[in-house]
Amino acid sequence: MIDTPIYDIAIIGGGLGGLTFALQAIQQGYSVALFEKETYPFHKVCGEYISLESWNFLTSLGVPLDSFKLPIIKHLSITDVLGNNYSFNLPLGGFGISRFFLDNYLYQLCIKKGVDVYQQTKVNDVTFSNDVFTISTQHKTIQSKIAIGSFGKRSNVDVKFKRSFALSKPNKLNNFIGVKYHVQYNIPSNQIALYNFKNGYCGISKIEDNKVCVCYITSASNLNNNQQSIQQMEELVLSKNPFLKKIFADAYFLYDKPLSISQINFQSKSKIENHIFCIGDAAGLIAPLCGNGMSMAMHSSKIAFNNVHLFLQGEISRSKAEQQYILQWNKQFKQRLFIGKMVQYWFGNNTLTICFLRIMKALPFLAKWVIKSTHGQPF
Repeated sequence: MIDTPIYDIAIIGGGLGGLTFALQAIQQGYSVALFEKETYPFHKVCGEYISLESWNFLTSLGVPLDSFKLPIIKHLSITDVLGNNYSFNLPLGGFGISRFFLDNYLYQLCIKKGVDVYQQTKVNDVTFSNDVFTISTQHKTIQSKIAIGSFGKRSNVDVKFKRSFALSKPNKLNNFIGVKYHVQYNIPSNQIALYNFKNGYCGISKIEDNKVCVCYITSASNLNNNQQSIQQMEELVLSKNPFLKKIFADAYFLYDKPLSISQINFQSKSKIENHIFCIGDAAGLIAPLCGNGMSMAMHSSKIAFNNVHLFLQGEISRSKAEQQYILQWNKQFKQRLFIGKMVQYWFGNNTLTICFLRIMKALPFLAKWVIKSTHGQPF
């Protein structure tokens, strides 16, 4: 009989939440297994803007952000579909860095510090019995005292557990697609720009090496109405915004084809699923226009780890750790998600977007409140 390895912690998904959780755990001497279905480095659909609230946290994990010479972003520019432009200051600000670069750097740190990372490994099932998790993959089976769900916006594990959002029928409120490019284009390095178009918006900002991330989200119906062609949708829908038309015409695209993701869903999600601590997008997805998803993933990993640590040290029970995590997650993020959802709804309608932006320009305190309410403080 072959012994099944038993870890303190098993992490399903190697995005920002999973990787930063692994680094926190290994720093405290826990044995950690991390499963990732892809192979590092790889691109992900993401706006690649991180709020500065995460800067100190990343540096504490060993990421030398200062040495990367990253663009520091302090201004927000929003353009409606008619081409009217509005500018706002970002109270805290952020920085641009690609997931290709950052995730790979965190992965390398995990390997260096002793995390067992299983790449190209898809988790097929997770069961919990006798206070132990059993994680089954196509390659092997392991056991752990704690399981962390960092499996992103939507995964086979969500379907396996019959999570409500994964089983809901697609509709105009929960069925979005995301598309990303890296391009070369001349834009201010201290600015992130949002461009509105019918049923969607596009974010553009600089990342490392003077590259520009172009990432947009729109309803699946936009793609369906354009014969499932991203190129046609960009030509007939996005390009009605004159700024986007110019960018798509003049930018030098560094990808042969766009990176895309479908079935993006903003419905509420459980934070604990079959005793698994869900973090990042697996726990809740904020509207991308808020620019806070990457920070939320890392912050939720810190909140979850603090409670897991107390449990593994025998200071609190498993149920207490789960209850505290849910309460602390809601305190930090519940309002952000609600306000983000409302703002995204307004941005999905051209007329509402124009009215909303005019109100924010006339009432600067409102713009400041919206930005502040969808972001946190340094953690």
